[in-house]
Amino acid sequence: MMKSPEMQAILKEKASAVKQRCGPGYGQDMHVGKNRANAMVFAETYQAKRDNMKNNTILKAVR
Repeated sequence: MMKSPEMQAILKEKASAVKQRCGPGYGQDMHVGKNRANAMVFAETYQAKRDNMKNNTILKAVR
C-alpha cells in the first residue's frame, strides 16, 4: 500500500503543489524505498537556495 502506484501518484501531486507554492528555482523528486514511496522538494538554483535559507520557503509551502 505504501509503495503502490496510487500512493506514488498522491505523493507526486502533493510535491508538485509544494513546488508551485515555492516559486521558480525549486525542483521535486520521488523514489520508492524499501518500505514506502518518498517525495521531496528541493532548491535547485543558487537564488532558490538562498531564498530557502533566509525564509524557510519549503517549510512554509508545506504548511
